[in-house]
Amino acid sequence: MTDPPKKRPQRKRRSRKSRSDRDEPRNPEVSRGQNEGLSHREKRRAERRQERETEGNKRRGWDGSGKVHKVHKDDLDPRALDPDALRVVTRLQRSGFEAYFVGGCVRDLLIGRRPKDFDVATDATPNEIRRLFRNGRIIGRRFRLVHVHYGNNIIETSTFRCEPPEQKGNGDLLIVEDNEFGTAHEDALRRDFTVNALFLDPGTFKIHDWVEGMRDLESRLLRTIGDPMVRLAEDPVRILRAVKFATRLDFEIEEDTWQAMRKLADGLGRSAPPRVLEEILRLLRSGSAFGAMKMLRAAGGLGVIFPVLEKRLGDRDADDHMIQQRTAFFWRLLEALDQRVHNGLEPSNALLLAVLFTPLVEESFRPEHTHLERLRIAEDCIAPTSERAHLAKRDTARAARILANHPLFVQQPDERFSPILFTLTREFDESLVYFGLRVQSRGKGMDVFEAWLDRRGRAQEADEDELGEERKRVRRRKRSRRRRSGGRGKSPH
Repeated sequence: MTDPPKKRPQRKRRSRKSRSDRDEPRNPEVSRGQNEGLSHREKRRAERRQERETEGNKRRGWDGSGKVHKVHKDDLDPRALDPDALRVVTRLQRSGFEAYFVGGCVRDLLIGRRPKDFDVATDATPNEIRRLFRNGRIIGRRFRLVHVHYGNNIIETSTFRCEPPEQKGNGDLLIVEDNEFGTAHEDALRRDFTVNALFLDPGTFKIHDWVEGMRDLESRLLRTIGDPMVRLAEDPVRILRAVKFATRLDFEIEEDTWQAMRKLADGLGRSAPPRVLEEILRLLRSGSAFGAMKMLRAAGGLGVIFPVLEKRLGDRDADDHMIQQRTAFFWRLLEALDQRVHNGLEPSNALLLAVLFTPLVEESFRPEHTHLERLRIAEDCIAPTSERAHLAKRDTARAARILANHPLFVQQPDERFSPILFTLTREFDESLVYFGLRVQSRGKGMDVFEAWLDRRGRAQEADEDELGEERKRVRRRKRSRRRRSGGRGKSPH
């Protein structure tokens, strides 16, 4: 007889805390006597956390007095909480780490907005986070963090930071590396604005506030943490973030912060161009582009980022009627864009670039220019910014075509131009949206816009035979023109 199969020894399961125990906030200053019931690994983590906390307190001169606000769970919309982000926080906490929702998601939850994404902060290092989440990927060099992937949903999970040691005593405040790990309260003190430095434990609905962020949130006041001259000099892109938050959330910028923004606007020229342009595109698609660009210009930042655009818009007190008209049209164009965004439009980077560069190409196009010539003019206008900010060639090429296509909507009938075939080109839909923004900003031409909507509908309903005949007609007209001119001729496309 064969021996009976051996039973596999059962794994010892870690005893889980009761719900009442889990509701208690984890105290980072855990004494060794309180750690007797923990495993060796958990003891070591608690000791390491205590050492970091003690060291941080000495460095900051902090007395540990952070406010804890209890939020009733009914005050937060449960549908606004991301289940994947909850899963990340829960696993980190059950593994013995501190973990919170942080930043804009907490701010938006408290003012009744639905957060677009959720960020998690923890005392686990990027490598420890990666070991806990097989679906995590470590990214970044200046600021190493982990992206935890759940399908298309990405939960950005970062380790608590503190002041980089190389910054101490250095006259240049610009941060070039930020991978010095710290504690939760040190991480809060390293953030940009008080309303973005609130830490929410989604299990207990308690908010940890070391910077009076709740007070400023209730007053709808945007204030930097600490000295605004230091905070904005560390990262001048925070000037653009201040403009974004103030205009999108209808916050008032605290006076000292505003004065620092004006004094340090030149620092935007030292920031990485891709980061700067990314924030500009966020401003344009925020639904408050008009107010944001006005505020950015008042702070002196527009002339630093886009000096040619600032020059094109001219002096705000200029008496030149043409400059006044050009500037007024640009602001109305941004207002039209905001209205479309509020109505559900999700503008692409190409469309936003076309809007941004409108004043530069507006006066460069001439009636006698062919489509190809207009395309080259638009490409030349966009190229310097594109190269400096490392924009995707796909976006810049589409933006140039959108700008070059605009005169086709209002040109006189031409035997060589087929409106039906034009509606089937790749950039037609975005070009039509751009034309609609111009119509709305000028307050005239709506009948032309509606006629193009009708043409697009008829083109979509046309069968292949009709479209084939239209293509043959256009080709015949082009060939006959070449024979008459004795050359290849020029196409409007």
